[in-house]
Order: sequence, then structure tokens, then C-alpha cells
Amino acid sequence: MAERNDFVVTPWEVKGDIDYDKLIKDFGVDRITPELIKQLEKHTGTLHTFLRRGLFFAHRDMGWILDEYEKGNPFYLYTGRGPSGHTHLGHLVPWMFTRWLQDKFDAKLLFQMTDDEKFLFNPGLSLEETNSFAYENALDIIALGFDPDKTEIFSDIDYCKTLYPLALGVAKKITYSTTKAVFGMRNDSNIGQIFFSSMQAVPAFLESVRQRRNIPCLIPHAIDQDPYFRVARDVLPRLGYFKPASIQGRFLPGLAEGGKMSASVPESAIFTTDTEKAAKKKVMSAFTGGQATVAEQKKLGGSPDICPVYHYMAFLFEEDDAKLREQYSLCKAGELLCGEHKQILAEKVTTFLLQHQVKRAKAKDKLDSFIIKD
Repeated sequence: MAERNDFVVTPWEVKGDIDYDKLIKDFGVDRITPELIKQLEKHTGTLHTFLRRGLFFAHRDMGWILDEYEKGNPFYLYTGRGPSGHTHLGHLVPWMFTRWLQDKFDAKLLFQMTDDEKFLFNPGLSLEETNSFAYENALDIIALGFDPDKTEIFSDIDYCKTLYPLALGVAKKITYSTTKAVFGMRNDSNIGQIFFSSMQAVPAFLESVRQRRNIPCLIPHAIDQDPYFRVARDVLPRLGYFKPASIQGRFLPGLAEGGKMSASVPESAIFTTDTEKAAKKKVMSAFTGGQATVAEQKKLGGSPDICPVYHYMAFLFEEDDAKLREQYSLCKAGELLCGEHKQILAEKVTTFLLQHQVKRAKAKDKLDSFIIKD
């Protein structure tokens, strides 16, 4: 985990202005290099905007995954969601990237809903609530267009007959001292929290168990989840399985100043269930990197590097790199005013939400094609 005076990144809390260079050093992950991008592009043909713009920026053993793929050993994908509330746009970022990987590599996906985790770590949530959110959040996953023939979504609670025996094998190899060192467990941490990392490790080797042979696993995720998979990478070889590879992404900033988009601060986040009016209001009220007055903005220019409006364009709402560079330059030069930029973003956000909500409604009839239970 990374905790500094200016920012905090743990699996359960992210706040402050994130220094991703420090995170690479603190977590011990590898930076994605031009050579790795070239090797990946050889198989994908084109690059996702998240890769072109460095929004997925670090990895563990991504080169090994591609080497195995080139030898004829395909990998499967694993990602997940801790269902503690409604889905917001920040949650969609790693899922969109995962879907792209599924399309490009024709890969199977295991999607874990950690409703048990959110019950254990959030005093205000009941198990019934987190389990309900798991299926509500699944609608957003399905709406993104994953292949139903190659995607399995499961709740830890409703798939525990399969998961728990495998988690026990992992737990037997993890000491309390390791859990305390990696996750910062305290004397008042409940024993469910101490055990949970074993459950999150299981999908990283579940397909190998099913096929009774080692299958490479690639985990796309936001960088805050790395401690879980660092433990899994330590344990799984001792159980006879491959270390899972991973590729880590940045956080979509919140609409307020500093930090990531957070469900616990509703005004900082745009939820997939927001109305058009609510979403537009949030965008138009967002913090920006602009000056206090129009005159100062035109004279001094803006600061797109700290502006959520610009970052939303970079992450999700401007596919064209040339247009994004133009927005950056116009903002710096004071020729693109914050109100104008917000209006452009608001229109893009509301258009996306309306389209996504139609797909989300249709996903209710597709749940049985994706959900697996014991």
C-alpha cells in the first residue's frame, strides 16, 4: 500500500493528488515501455486510447503473457468489482479496457463480485445489500458488450461452494504477518478482513483448476488493487500454479479538486444511473484548472493538467488524439474557456449515459447468460 502525506492509495481508500511515479516505486510494478506496447500492438493491430495516452501505465509480467500467447498458450482474463453502491464512470474504465482485451485476444473473462469483501470492510452495509448491488452492478458490465459465451460473472456469496475450498488452500499459505505488512491490518481488524485476500486470489487460478493444467491469467485493474495480486503472485507458485500477470490503470479523477471519482462523495462522481439533468449539473459545477475570471483566463490561460474536464475527455470522451491535443493547447492559451469546455463535456456525458442506460435496461434480460452460481 502507499500512504503519504499528500496522497493515499490502498485497496479501500484513494485520496489526494496521486503521484503515479511514486506508486510504481512503492508497489514495485513495472512501467509499460514502448517495446511492450509494440509487442502488444503486433497482436491487436490498433491501440486502445488508454494505452496511447498512458492511462494504463504499469504491469506485472505482461511481457510473459504475450510471450506465452505467441507460443500458442492463450490466457484468460480476470477482473472484478467490490459492489458497495451504484456504478460510476470511474468503475467503467478498467472494464472497458478488459472488454477490448477480450475482443482482441478472444479471451475468456472471469468477473468476480466481491460482495463478501464490501460487507466485511464497510460497517454500514449488510450482506443482503452488497449481494444486491452485485447484481445491479452486473447490468453495467453486461451493457459494455462483453461476449456472453466467454464471460462469467459471479458473486462470492453465491459461488462460495466453488470458491471457498480453493481459498482455503491459499489461506493456508498466507501468514498473519504477511497480511498485516501488505494490507496494514490492525488489532481491531475483523478476522474476515484478514482472510479475504484468499478469496480474491482464487479467480487467478480457477481456470487452471477447471482445466487441470496451468492457464496464464491476465488481470486488468486499477492500481489500488495491486496489493491483493502481489500476495496472490507470492502464493500461487507454491500451490503449483502460474503467477497471474496484471496491467494497471490510473484513476478517473473526481469532479472536485484532487482525488479520484468516489461513490462516497456523490457530487464528485457521475453514476450510470444519473439522470441527464443530474449529470449535466455535476459537470457544470466541476472544479477546473481555469482562472477566476474570463479576463484572467484569456490572459494567463488554463491548467488542463489539473482539470477534471480535460481528464474526462482524455479518458472517455475524446477518441481523436489530434482533437484532444487541440483542446489542451486552446486551454493553455486561454482560448477555450472553462464554461465552454464544460458544455462540450456535458453533452458527451449525457449522450453516453442515455445510450448506456438503454443497454443497461436490456441487460436485465441477459443476466442468466452471464451469471454463474453454485
